[in-house]
Amino acid sequence: MTLKAAFIGLGAMGAPMAGHLKQHGLLYAVANRTQAKAEQLARELGVTAPATLAELAPQCDVIALCVTADADVLNTVEALAPHVRPGTIVIDHSTVDPETAKKAAARLKEVGAHFLDAPVSGGVEGAKNGKLSVMVGGDANVLERARPVLESYALRVTHLGDVGAGQATKAVNQVLVAGIAQAVCEGLALGEALGLDPERLIPTLGAGAAGNWFLEKRGATMLKNEFSVGFKLSLLHKDLGIVRGIAEKAGTSRSVVERSLADYAELMKQGHGDDDISGLIRLKRAH
Repeated sequence: MTLKAAFIGLGAMGAPMAGHLKQHGLLYAVANRTQAKAEQLARELGVTAPATLAELAPQCDVIALCVTADADVLNTVEALAPHVRPGTIVIDHSTVDPETAKKAAARLKEVGAHFLDAPVSGGVEGAKNGKLSVMVGGDANVLERARPVLESYALRVTHLGDVGAGQATKAVNQVLVAGIAQAVCEGLALGEALGLDPERLIPTLGAGAAGNWFLEKRGATMLKNEFSVGFKLSLLHKDLGIVRGIAEKAGTSRSVVERSLADYAELMKQGHGDDDISGLIRLKRAH
């Protein structure tokens, strides 16, 4: 039986993910905080855009969401819970606290529905190309049922453990993302100040031990002062606020997290919150 899926949250990540569901014959409905945006994408994809989640919920086997904040996840789940059919699977691709995922799962369990916390990595390009890495917490059997939905936009789907494990993994991911951004932006600012040719510098660095995704995807654009290509730095700042709390509870070092929180806060204060995280190079250049 083909699953009927809905996608809630049609931003830079959600809209292309919904598009992949449509291409795989799985998308039935879309929803967004701004109804007009949902209706526009619904027309483009040939699906429905119900006016309320109460109307959407009973029509779908799987409901995926990709929203901004913890409160958005809990409010969405609360709106869905009274109306979902027993056995419905809600998949959350947002980046939130593991405790938020557990609360959402508990609420859905009350009505006989299932929850998977499934944050993603791979950036806007990964969403557009259907090559995201999805880190999943929840019941393994529920994941297997939902796998066709996830694999429509993922290169890799990994089960990490119980509900909350996906978000815990994403916290680790965001520490690495922030740290790599710190190193690449600082290094390329130095290369720029020394007058090195970016067209030779970046491939040379990428071919050796310094090679990484961020250098490959963002190195050239940041040196051209093009900062509209990917993940907004204000969103990484939000994520790192969550990571800070997780690391405090775990008792581990937070040096990368704290430095990055301070740097991105400064960039937001300067009006650069919508820049890609590579906008960090602004603070690394000589003043």
